[in-house]
Amino acid sequence: MSKTAMSRATISTSPDQTRSLSLPLAWTRQAAIVVGASLVVALCARVTVPLPFTPVPLTLQNFGVLAVALVLGSRRGFAALALYLVEGAMGLPVFNPAGPGGLLQLLGPTGGFLLAYPIVAFVAGWIYERTSRRFGAAALSALAGEIVLFAGGLGWLFVLTHSLAQAARWGLYWFVFAEVIKIMLAAGVASQWNRRSARPV
Repeated sequence: MSKTAMSRATISTSPDQTRSLSLPLAWTRQAAIVVGASLVVALCARVTVPLPFTPVPLTLQNFGVLAVALVLGSRRGFAALALYLVEGAMGLPVFNPAGPGGLLQLLGPTGGFLLAYPIVAFVAGWIYERTSRRFGAAALSALAGEIVLFAGGLGWLFVLTHSLAQAARWGLYWFVFAEVIKIMLAAGVASQWNRRSARPV
């Protein structure tokens, strides 16, 4: 076969070959990102401070959820947090160490917060995807995610206590200042990440 014929054969087949090779690699890369993001949240959950006046501990977990949502976006953020819940329900030590772990943790006082995580990630990521990607937009997107988070967490505490006042005492008042800091930190991480990603190589 002449060089010209060989080059024609290569040109005619290379797009299909490239596609067939790149698709599994792309899926593998995305799966690795989602798994890695779920582990980031698990690491953040290890930074936990139990509080004597509430069964809900102070934890860095929410920061991890917001950061993952803003950096990865709505779909991958949702997938990462759904995987995180599956990991925890299977008994892997990914939830905060102050709780019983596994399914019991999902049914306990922090269960509403935990079960809201995938929705929080989707909402915050979805809003941020449709903004200028600057710090202010990231902070507002994270704030929207926090509203969803506390709606789920306080709603579940109300189911357990049958009292809105008790639910707020356990799951809201002690955490407002810390959550503001987490929102700012997550927004800073996301805006910095986007700035670096937009830089020409």
